[in-house]
Amino acid sequence: MKNMSPIIPVSTAVCQVKSWKNLLKSAITDPYQLLRLVGVPPDALPFKLSPDNQFPLRVPQPFIDKMAYADPTDPLLLQVLSQDTENRTVAGYGQDPLAENQGDTPGLLHKYHGRVLLILSAACAVNCRYCFRRHFPYQDKTASGAQLRASLNYISNDPTISEVILSGGDPLILGDAAITNLLAQLAQMPHVKRLRIHTRLPVVIPQRITTKLCEVLANSRLEMTMVVHINHANEIDQILTRALTSLREAGVTLLNQSVVLKGINDNLDSLVNLSESLFSAGVLPYYLHLLDKVAGAAHFDVTRNRATKLIEQMRMQLPGYLVPRLALEEAGKGAKTIIA
Repeated sequence: MKNMSPIIPVSTAVCQVKSWKNLLKSAITDPYQLLRLVGVPPDALPFKLSPDNQFPLRVPQPFIDKMAYADPTDPLLLQVLSQDTENRTVAGYGQDPLAENQGDTPGLLHKYHGRVLLILSAACAVNCRYCFRRHFPYQDKTASGAQLRASLNYISNDPTISEVILSGGDPLILGDAAITNLLAQLAQMPHVKRLRIHTRLPVVIPQRITTKLCEVLANSRLEMTMVVHINHANEIDQILTRALTSLREAGVTLLNQSVVLKGINDNLDSLVNLSESLFSAGVLPYYLHLLDKVAGAAHFDVTRNRATKLIEQMRMQLPGYLVPRLALEEAGKGAKTIIA
Protein backbone atom coordinates (compact mmCIF):
# COMPACT_ATOMS: atom_id res chain seq x y z
CA MET A 1 0.00 0.00 0.00
CA LYS A 2 1.37 3.41 -0.94
CA ASN A 3 2.11 6.01 1.72
CA MET A 4 -0.89 8.36 1.68
CA SER A 5 0.73 11.26 3.55
CA PRO A 6 -0.02 14.65 1.96
CA ILE A 7 3.49 15.21 0.65
CA ILE A 8 6.09 12.58 -0.15
CA PRO A 9 9.59 14.04 -0.53
CA VAL A 10 11.45 13.05 -3.64
CA SER A 11 14.86 13.84 -5.05
CA THR A 12 15.39 17.16 -6.77
CA ALA A 13 14.71 16.84 -10.48
CA VAL A 14 17.83 15.93 -12.35
CA CYS A 15 18.00 18.59 -15.00
CA GLN A 16 16.49 21.96 -14.22
CA VAL A 17 19.32 23.81 -16.00
CA LYS A 18 17.53 23.76 -19.35
CA SER A 19 13.78 23.27 -19.55
CA TRP A 20 12.60 19.98 -21.01
CA LYS A 21 10.13 21.98 -23.09
CA ASN A 22 12.95 23.99 -24.66
CA LEU A 23 14.84 20.79 -25.41
CA LEU A 24 11.69 19.40 -27.00
CA LYS A 25 11.19 22.50 -29.17
CA SER A 26 14.81 22.50 -30.34
CA ALA A 27 14.83 18.85 -31.45
CA ILE A 28 16.80 18.21 -34.63
CA THR A 29 14.66 17.55 -37.72
CA ASP A 30 17.25 17.72 -40.52
CA PRO A 31 19.12 14.42 -41.09
CA TYR A 32 22.13 16.25 -42.55
CA GLN A 33 22.36 18.43 -39.45
CA LEU A 34 22.17 15.33 -37.26
CA LEU A 35 25.01 13.71 -39.21
CA ARG A 36 27.15 16.84 -38.82
CA LEU A 37 26.57 16.81 -35.07
CA VAL A 38 27.76 13.20 -34.75
CA GLY A 39 30.61 13.51 -37.25
CA VAL A 40 29.28 11.10 -39.87
CA PRO A 41 29.50 12.08 -43.55
CA PRO A 42 26.45 10.97 -45.57
CA ASP A 43 28.57 8.87 -47.92
CA ALA A 44 29.79 6.81 -44.94
CA LEU A 45 26.31 5.43 -44.37
CA PRO A 46 25.37 1.98 -45.69
CA PHE A 47 22.17 3.47 -47.15
CA LYS A 48 20.87 6.68 -48.68
CA LEU A 49 19.06 9.26 -46.58
CA SER A 50 15.40 10.08 -47.00
CA PRO A 51 15.31 13.77 -46.00
CA ASP A 52 11.77 14.35 -47.31
CA ASN A 53 10.25 11.30 -45.64
CA GLN A 54 6.57 11.68 -44.75
CA PHE A 55 7.52 10.44 -41.27
CA PRO A 56 10.12 13.11 -40.54
CA LEU A 57 13.26 12.81 -38.50
CA ARG A 58 12.94 14.17 -34.98
CA VAL A 59 15.51 13.69 -32.22
CA PRO A 60 16.36 15.89 -29.19
CA GLN A 61 19.88 16.85 -28.19
CA PRO A 62 20.11 14.73 -24.99
CA PHE A 63 19.65 11.58 -27.08
CA ILE A 64 22.15 12.79 -29.67
CA ASP A 65 24.67 13.28 -26.86
CA LYS A 66 24.57 9.54 -26.22
CA MET A 67 25.53 8.63 -29.80
CA ALA A 68 29.05 7.52 -30.60
CA TYR A 69 30.94 10.15 -32.58
CA ALA A 70 31.95 9.35 -36.17
CA ASP A 71 30.25 5.93 -36.11
CA PRO A 72 27.83 5.39 -39.03
CA THR A 73 26.61 2.15 -37.43
CA ASP A 74 25.86 3.61 -34.00
CA PRO A 75 22.74 1.79 -32.72
CA LEU A 76 21.14 4.99 -31.41
CA LEU A 77 21.72 6.87 -34.65
CA LEU A 78 20.22 4.09 -36.75
CA GLN A 79 17.04 4.07 -34.66
CA VAL A 80 16.20 7.64 -35.67
CA LEU A 81 17.85 8.31 -39.05
CA SER A 82 15.42 8.23 -41.97
CA GLN A 83 16.60 6.14 -44.89
CA ASP A 84 15.47 5.48 -48.44
CA THR A 85 14.55 1.85 -47.74
CA GLU A 86 11.51 3.11 -45.80
CA ASN A 87 9.90 4.14 -49.07
CA ARG A 88 9.75 0.59 -50.42
CA THR A 89 6.48 -1.32 -50.53
CA VAL A 90 6.95 -4.65 -48.76
CA ALA A 91 4.29 -7.37 -48.77
CA GLY A 92 2.77 -7.97 -45.36
CA TYR A 93 3.59 -4.51 -44.01
CA GLY A 94 0.75 -2.02 -43.64
CA GLN A 95 -0.20 1.30 -42.11
CA ASP A 96 -2.28 -0.15 -39.26
CA PRO A 97 -0.59 -3.42 -38.26
CA LEU A 98 -2.55 -3.77 -35.00
CA ALA A 99 -5.95 -2.66 -36.38
CA GLU A 100 -6.19 0.25 -33.94
CA ASN A 101 -8.12 2.60 -36.22
CA GLN A 102 -11.42 1.35 -34.87
CA GLY A 103 -13.71 2.03 -31.92
CA ASP A 104 -16.48 4.47 -31.13
CA THR A 105 -14.59 6.57 -28.56
CA PRO A 106 -11.72 8.48 -30.22
CA GLY A 107 -8.54 8.34 -28.21
CA LEU A 108 -9.54 5.27 -26.20
CA LEU A 109 -8.59 1.67 -26.98
CA HIS A 110 -10.23 -1.13 -25.02
CA LYS A 111 -8.53 -4.21 -26.43
CA TYR A 112 -7.81 -6.15 -23.25
CA HIS A 113 -10.04 -7.08 -20.31
CA GLY A 114 -9.77 -4.74 -17.34
CA ARG A 115 -7.47 -2.27 -19.09
CA VAL A 116 -8.00 0.71 -21.34
CA LEU A 117 -5.46 2.77 -23.21
CA LEU A 118 -5.74 6.53 -23.58
CA ILE A 119 -3.95 8.12 -26.53
CA LEU A 120 -3.27 11.52 -25.03
CA SER A 121 -0.92 13.09 -27.55
CA ALA A 122 -0.11 12.98 -31.22
CA ALA A 123 3.48 14.08 -30.58
CA CYS A 124 6.63 12.27 -29.50
CA ALA A 125 9.96 13.71 -28.44
CA VAL A 126 11.66 11.37 -30.91
CA ASN A 127 10.50 9.68 -34.09
CA CYS A 128 11.67 6.08 -33.91
CA ARG A 129 11.83 4.70 -37.42
CA TYR A 130 10.20 1.39 -36.44
CA CYS A 131 7.21 3.03 -34.68
CA PHE A 132 4.04 0.99 -35.21
CA ARG A 133 1.96 4.19 -35.06
CA ARG A 134 3.99 6.14 -37.62
CA HIS A 135 0.92 6.26 -39.89
CA PHE A 136 -1.67 6.61 -37.11
CA PRO A 137 -4.43 9.22 -37.78
CA TYR A 138 -3.83 11.13 -34.56
CA GLN A 139 -5.96 14.04 -35.72
CA ASP A 140 -9.01 11.79 -35.32
CA LYS A 141 -7.83 9.45 -32.56
CA THR A 142 -6.40 11.59 -29.75
CA ALA A 143 -8.19 11.95 -26.40
CA SER A 144 -8.28 15.69 -25.84
CA GLY A 145 -11.01 18.20 -25.08
CA ALA A 146 -14.46 16.71 -25.64
CA GLN A 147 -12.92 13.41 -26.72
CA LEU A 148 -11.04 13.10 -23.43
CA ARG A 149 -14.21 13.87 -21.49
CA ALA A 150 -15.99 11.12 -23.44
CA SER A 151 -13.14 8.71 -22.70
CA LEU A 152 -13.21 9.50 -18.98
CA ASN A 153 -16.98 9.04 -18.95
CA TYR A 154 -16.51 5.64 -20.62
CA ILE A 155 -14.01 4.60 -17.94
CA SER A 156 -16.18 5.91 -15.13
CA ASN A 157 -19.18 3.90 -16.33
CA ASP A 158 -17.33 0.58 -16.70
CA PRO A 159 -16.56 -0.97 -13.28
CA THR A 160 -14.53 -3.76 -14.91
CA ILE A 161 -11.74 -1.32 -15.76
CA SER A 162 -9.08 -1.48 -13.06
CA GLU A 163 -6.10 -0.08 -14.98
CA VAL A 164 -5.68 2.93 -17.24
CA ILE A 165 -2.70 3.06 -19.59
CA LEU A 166 -1.47 6.42 -20.88
CA SER A 167 0.01 6.31 -24.35
CA GLY A 168 0.37 8.38 -27.48
CA GLY A 169 2.45 9.71 -29.16
CA ASP A 170 4.00 10.18 -25.79
CA PRO A 171 1.76 11.01 -22.82
CA LEU A 172 4.55 12.89 -21.03
CA ILE A 173 4.41 15.51 -23.77
CA LEU A 174 1.56 16.82 -21.60
CA GLY A 175 2.67 19.27 -18.95
CA ASP A 176 2.64 18.53 -15.25
CA ALA A 177 -0.58 20.50 -14.70
CA ALA A 178 -2.50 18.48 -17.31
CA ILE A 179 -1.23 15.20 -15.86
CA THR A 180 -2.16 16.34 -12.35
CA ASN A 181 -5.70 17.10 -13.47
CA LEU A 182 -6.09 13.81 -15.31
CA LEU A 183 -4.83 11.75 -12.37
CA ALA A 184 -7.19 13.56 -10.02
CA GLN A 185 -10.17 12.63 -12.21
CA LEU A 186 -9.11 9.00 -12.50
CA ALA A 187 -8.51 8.75 -8.75
CA GLN A 188 -12.15 9.66 -8.18
CA MET A 189 -13.22 6.44 -9.92
CA PRO A 190 -13.14 3.76 -7.19
CA HIS A 191 -12.79 0.83 -9.58
CA VAL A 192 -9.60 2.26 -11.16
CA LYS A 193 -6.68 0.91 -9.13
CA ARG A 194 -3.63 1.30 -11.31
CA LEU A 195 -2.15 3.81 -13.72
CA ARG A 196 0.49 2.84 -16.26
CA ILE A 197 2.48 5.33 -18.34
CA HIS A 198 4.15 4.13 -21.53
CA THR A 199 6.82 6.63 -22.49
CA ARG A 200 10.13 7.11 -24.24
CA LEU A 201 10.45 10.75 -23.27
CA PRO A 202 12.58 10.24 -20.12
CA VAL A 203 15.05 8.27 -22.24
CA VAL A 204 15.50 10.97 -24.87
CA ILE A 205 14.95 13.99 -22.57
CA PRO A 206 15.60 12.94 -18.95
CA GLN A 207 14.88 16.54 -17.92
CA ARG A 208 11.19 15.67 -18.30
CA ILE A 209 11.27 13.98 -14.89
CA THR A 210 10.62 17.10 -12.84
CA THR A 211 10.17 17.43 -9.11
CA LYS A 212 6.52 18.33 -9.68
CA LEU A 213 5.86 15.23 -11.79
CA CYS A 214 7.43 12.99 -9.15
CA GLU A 215 5.33 14.58 -6.41
CA VAL A 216 2.13 14.12 -8.41
CA LEU A 217 2.87 10.45 -9.07
CA ALA A 218 3.93 9.86 -5.47
CA ASN A 219 0.83 11.34 -3.89
CA SER A 220 -1.86 9.75 -6.06
CA ARG A 221 -3.83 6.89 -4.50
CA LEU A 222 -3.32 4.99 -7.78
CA GLU A 223 -0.57 2.40 -7.98
CA MET A 224 1.93 3.80 -10.47
CA THR A 225 3.90 1.96 -13.12
CA MET A 226 6.04 3.54 -15.81
CA VAL A 227 7.07 1.45 -18.80
CA VAL A 228 10.03 3.05 -20.51
CA HIS A 229 11.26 2.10 -23.96
CA ILE A 230 14.98 1.37 -24.19
CA ASN A 231 16.44 -0.82 -26.93
CA HIS A 232 20.17 -0.56 -26.28
CA ALA A 233 22.36 -0.20 -23.21
CA ASN A 234 23.98 2.93 -24.68
CA GLU A 235 20.70 4.77 -24.11
CA ILE A 236 21.27 4.54 -20.35
CA ASP A 237 23.58 7.22 -18.95
CA GLN A 238 24.02 8.90 -15.57
CA ILE A 239 21.47 11.61 -16.30
CA LEU A 240 18.77 9.08 -17.15
CA THR A 241 19.74 6.91 -14.17
CA ARG A 242 19.26 9.86 -11.79
CA ALA A 243 15.87 10.59 -13.34
CA LEU A 244 14.83 6.95 -12.89
CA THR A 245 16.00 7.08 -9.27
CA SER A 246 13.69 10.05 -8.67
CA LEU A 247 10.79 8.04 -10.05
CA ARG A 248 11.59 5.02 -7.88
CA GLU A 249 11.79 7.25 -4.79
CA ALA A 250 8.32 8.48 -5.74
CA GLY A 251 7.04 4.90 -5.50
CA VAL A 252 6.82 4.28 -9.24
CA THR A 253 7.42 0.72 -10.47
CA LEU A 254 9.76 0.86 -13.47
CA LEU A 255 9.59 -1.64 -16.33
CA ASN A 256 11.15 -1.66 -19.78
CA GLN A 257 9.94 -2.84 -23.12
CA SER A 258 12.18 -3.18 -26.15
CA VAL A 259 11.85 -4.17 -29.77
CA VAL A 260 14.32 -6.61 -31.25
CA LEU A 261 15.74 -4.69 -34.21
CA LYS A 262 18.05 -5.85 -36.98
CA GLY A 263 21.38 -4.06 -36.78
CA ILE A 264 20.53 -2.49 -33.42
CA ASN A 265 20.26 -5.18 -30.75
CA ASP A 266 19.77 -8.51 -32.54
CA ASN A 267 22.77 -10.18 -30.91
CA LEU A 268 23.33 -11.84 -27.56
CA ASP A 269 25.86 -9.36 -26.18
CA SER A 270 23.60 -6.35 -26.84
CA LEU A 271 20.57 -7.95 -25.20
CA VAL A 272 22.50 -9.21 -22.17
CA ASN A 273 24.13 -5.80 -21.68
CA LEU A 274 20.74 -4.14 -21.98
CA SER A 275 19.14 -6.30 -19.29
CA GLU A 276 22.06 -5.83 -16.91
CA SER A 277 22.20 -2.08 -17.50
CA LEU A 278 18.46 -1.75 -16.98
CA PHE A 279 18.60 -3.56 -13.67
CA SER A 280 21.54 -1.45 -12.50
CA ALA A 281 19.41 1.61 -13.26
CA GLY A 282 16.47 0.21 -11.26
CA VAL A 283 14.37 -0.96 -14.20
CA LEU A 284 13.11 -4.51 -14.68
CA PRO A 285 13.17 -5.99 -18.20
CA TYR A 286 9.54 -6.64 -19.14
CA TYR A 287 8.89 -7.35 -22.82
CA LEU A 288 11.06 -7.85 -25.87
CA HIS A 289 8.72 -7.34 -28.81
CA LEU A 290 8.96 -8.69 -32.29
CA LEU A 291 8.64 -5.86 -34.80
CA ASP A 292 5.09 -4.82 -35.61
CA LYS A 293 4.82 -5.04 -39.39
CA VAL A 294 4.29 -1.37 -40.10
CA ALA A 295 5.00 0.04 -43.54
CA GLY A 296 8.45 1.64 -43.67
CA ALA A 297 10.10 -0.54 -41.03
CA ALA A 298 10.71 -3.85 -42.80
CA HIS A 299 14.49 -3.36 -42.79
CA PHE A 300 14.44 -3.70 -38.97
CA ASP A 301 12.67 -7.06 -38.96
CA VAL A 302 14.19 -10.01 -37.09
CA THR A 303 12.67 -13.43 -37.69
CA ARG A 304 10.70 -15.13 -34.98
CA ASN A 305 13.10 -18.08 -35.01
CA ARG A 306 16.14 -15.82 -34.58
CA ALA A 307 14.52 -13.88 -31.71
CA THR A 308 13.52 -17.10 -29.96
CA LYS A 309 17.08 -18.39 -30.12
CA LEU A 310 18.36 -15.13 -28.64
CA ILE A 311 15.98 -15.43 -25.69
CA GLU A 312 17.04 -19.03 -25.13
CA GLN A 313 20.68 -17.92 -25.11
CA MET A 314 19.88 -15.13 -22.66
CA ARG A 315 18.40 -17.68 -20.25
CA MET A 316 21.73 -19.49 -20.24
CA GLN A 317 23.58 -16.34 -19.16
CA LEU A 318 21.15 -14.40 -16.95
CA PRO A 319 18.90 -15.03 -13.95
CA GLY A 320 15.27 -15.41 -14.90
CA TYR A 321 14.21 -11.99 -13.66
CA LEU A 322 16.58 -10.34 -16.16
CA VAL A 323 15.15 -12.16 -19.19
CA PRO A 324 12.25 -10.29 -20.80
CA ARG A 325 9.32 -12.13 -22.28
CA LEU A 326 9.48 -12.37 -26.06
CA ALA A 327 6.09 -11.19 -27.27
CA LEU A 328 4.11 -10.39 -30.36
CA GLU A 329 1.04 -8.21 -30.67
CA GLU A 330 -1.53 -9.47 -33.12
CA ALA A 331 -4.58 -7.62 -34.32
CA GLY A 332 -7.81 -8.88 -32.78
CA LYS A 333 -6.17 -10.94 -30.05
CA GLY A 334 -7.31 -10.50 -26.43
CA ALA A 335 -3.75 -10.48 -25.10
CA LYS A 336 -0.17 -10.37 -26.31
CA THR A 337 1.13 -13.60 -27.79
CA ILE A 338 4.01 -14.83 -25.60
CA ILE A 339 6.52 -16.61 -27.80
CA ALA A 340 9.23 -17.42 -25.29
